[in-house]
Amino acid sequence: MDLSIIIPMFNEAENAEHTLTRVGEALVSFNGDYEIITVNDGSTDDTLSVLEKIAILNKKIKVISYPMNIGRGMALRKGFQESKGEIVVSIDADLSYDPQYIIDLVETLKKEPQIDFVLGSPYMPGGGVQNVPLLRLWISKLGNKILRFALPNRIHTSTGIFRAYRRKVLDSLELESDGKEIHIEILSKALALGFRVKEVPAILTGRKRGSSKFKFKKTATSHLLFSVFEKPMMIFGVLGILALGVGLLIGLYVAYLWFLGKLTPGRPLITFAILLILGGIQILSFGFIALQILTLRKEILRIQKENLELKDQIMTIGKGKG
Repeated sequence: MDLSIIIPMFNEAENAEHTLTRVGEALVSFNGDYEIITVNDGSTDDTLSVLEKIAILNKKIKVISYPMNIGRGMALRKGFQESKGEIVVSIDADLSYDPQYIIDLVETLKKEPQIDFVLGSPYMPGGGVQNVPLLRLWISKLGNKILRFALPNRIHTSTGIFRAYRRKVLDSLELESDGKEIHIEILSKALALGFRVKEVPAILTGRKRGSSKFKFKKTATSHLLFSVFEKPMMIFGVLGILALGVGLLIGLYVAYLWFLGKLTPGRPLITFAILLILGGIQILSFGFIALQILTLRKEILRIQKENLELKDQIMTIGKGKG
């Protein structure tokens, strides 16, 4: 199988048929075998029945379903597990990105063998946004700017679903996220393993059918936690230096009062300065410990990758002997 398209769906009965038709039309020019894997993430509307009816008529469409809504991360993980393509593309069910871009992402991987996965990016030069609600757009842009400082490659769009992966990337990752944070989990782990990424410009458009699944609180929390995890000194360093600096300034002021003979014994300002200095040192220490943990995590990821590769080699040898 040359190409797999993964489409997570939750309550997308209004979009399902239109989406699959558009994706099929976009792939007419694709020269190779492909499959379209739709993952019904516990929909409570008629999404599953619509998908099953379409799959009966089109053998390239495969339907995966489970009864409880868990999240986009679980849907993508299920799709990745069932996919057989050498290149795997994930795309939204509401076609926030035009399916014609699928060919662009695939062609980028074919033309540039040194690139391991490609991101469709509305926030990079050449990309754009159309008809997206202002609040959601502002939150998305702000979150991606924060993540840009956290990630080593200065990626413009870290949270989008529209991506194309070589099979070896997905086979090397042990993914755990159930929600939308899976996008930044994949980025974090893939970059830690040395895989190379490229962004290509794309236009992000607002949803035309159905209701949005965007949740501000959950999205903002996951982005902030990821940023702290990837660059712990963004928080620990700033807070530690701030506390240490204020403590030293107060200490200098106390020393100045002592030099003038105006310092009152037992003044709480002395204790406050000492606490700030000690607290700042301790916070900075937490930051350095977090950096060591991050380094250890990267080593664990590399070992996991080597174990997965070894497992694949053993299975291949076993099949050969069989």
